[in-house]
Amino acid sequence: MSESMSDSMSEPMSKSASAAAPVLETRALRKAFGGITATDNVTFKLPAGARHALIGPNGAGKTTFVNLLSGVLPATSGEIFLNGANVTEWSVRARSRAGLARTFQINQLYPDLTPLESVLIAVNERENAATSWFQRLGRRADLVDEAADLLERLNLADVMHARVGSLAYGRQRLLEIAIALASRPSVLLLDEPAAGVPEGERDQILDVVAALPADVSLILIEHDMDLVFRFAKTSAVLVNGALFVEGTRDEIARDPRVRKVYLGEEEIAHHG
Repeated sequence: MSESMSDSMSEPMSKSASAAAPVLETRALRKAFGGITATDNVTFKLPAGARHALIGPNGAGKTTFVNLLSGVLPATSGEIFLNGANVTEWSVRARSRAGLARTFQINQLYPDLTPLESVLIAVNERENAATSWFQRLGRRADLVDEAADLLERLNLADVMHARVGSLAYGRQRLLEIAIALASRPSVLLLDEPAAGVPEGERDQILDVVAALPADVSLILIEHDMDLVFRFAKTSAVLVNGALFVEGTRDEIARDPRVRKVYLGEEEIAHHG
């Protein structure tokens, strides 16, 4: 990544850090679908520079919570703050422009584009560089260089001109992260980045996640406990839509309530 890109990515975070405020916060956040409560009064704070995992059993409400954070779903009640601003009523695009980016469990890529074109779309969107990306994509050499630098950093330089649909699935997942980073976020939500990735390609995902910029605060939603324990310094456990427990990796691994509801004695013993 170029020096100028690294500097500009750090600006939103430095402002938040200097204010000593969480970069992302929810207050009594709730989402109900009819009579079913999917997110149950969750109050949560993400510090600047965090490496935080969100875990829990199937049906715990993890994806719903992330959809609320990113604006995909409206909250039934409660509030969401991003870099100090109340974004509860903001659109997905507005939250993205304010510094929130995410990936999805199922990729949202265009198979007929190249990785370079895919990242350039995100860069152009961030810069308002084109009203019609199809006509103007790639006209600014500095933005092309930025996109190429980002792909190189995520080990995708050798396939930047290939069709996205021809890439191995693990590399498609890396491209999703590259597209998210192209918006220069202060907060990045990674929704199961290793989901569906063959065992032989998982190490690439692990290495890239571990090397993401320190000035980007990360929330990892993941079932793969190898990835969680390798990546996260702190974790939160959701159960039935409610925040069950938060703590460091060791605290979570040794908590008997977590053993009972999610991880299992054998798996915790392996990682603890």
